[in-house]
Amino acid sequence: MRAAKLETVPAASSRAPISRAVRRRRTLVIAGAVAALAVVSLVAGVVSAQPSASVGQATTTQTATLAPEPTATPRPSPSASPEPVVVPTFDMAARSIDDPASIWVVSNKQRPLNPVDYEPADLVEVPVAHTWSPLLRQEASDAVVAMFDAAATEAGLNLASNSAYRSYSTQVEVYDQDVAANGQAFADTSTARPGHSEHQTGLAIDIGAESGSCSLGACFGETAEGQWLVANAWRFGYLLRYPADKTEITGFSYEPWHFRYIGVDLATEMHNTGVTTLEEFFGLPAAPDYS
Repeated sequence: MRAAKLETVPAASSRAPISRAVRRRRTLVIAGAVAALAVVSLVAGVVSAQPSASVGQATTTQTATLAPEPTATPRPSPSASPEPVVVPTFDMAARSIDDPASIWVVSNKQRPLNPVDYEPADLVEVPVAHTWSPLLRQEASDAVVAMFDAAATEAGLNLASNSAYRSYSTQVEVYDQDVAANGQAFADTSTARPGHSEHQTGLAIDIGAESGSCSLGACFGETAEGQWLVANAWRFGYLLRYPADKTEITGFSYEPWHFRYIGVDLATEMHNTGVTTLEEFFGLPAAPDYS
């Protein structure tokens, strides 16, 4: 028999044969992956190249959105300071207290008139009820007429003048009579010496009730007329010149009938401040005795 010819047959591969289509798909997938990786790398490079600007811009934008920069409140332009309130003060130097022609003249035991025989130039008769025909300076006369009218209209009280202007020579007679009747010590508490009397200025008047009740007596202060005068005389520029509690300052005993014209402005200021004597108001020494 003829021996069989052995043919060498390649051994079969352990992997299944890969078709061309499969190989093509793998190639495409790998190519796609590579391309994607390249894109990611490119993007990462761009981001890493500008990190500060991007992040800073984002932060700024976010901050601007969440917490906007506060707008400054406009301040009003400064206005001028208000003018200080000026409280008017009484001018104590507006009139003389030395000139006998001044309605503020202060005459007492320490301050004689200068000249001692001074006589006012504008004396007029006062058209009011009276015991003796009164004379006063024009301004004082007008004021006392208005005061007597007000007493009658407001309170039904009838006032009268018991004495007004007295010249130097008349005051000599009055003082000498008081000394002769009561002695000089007493006279000096009730009647001014010539040249020291307010009656000589034409600004003083002794007032009583028209009926004559308590005329020139301390009891006049208790009458309706006396009480009305002490409460209202300031409105007309008159001052109760010799109060009961000021004898050591004025030098004269209580005279509720003796009123002195000083003008409405000064009388009002003294009333408002509660000062009752000219000596205290103008800061003058007390005058209990003659110098």
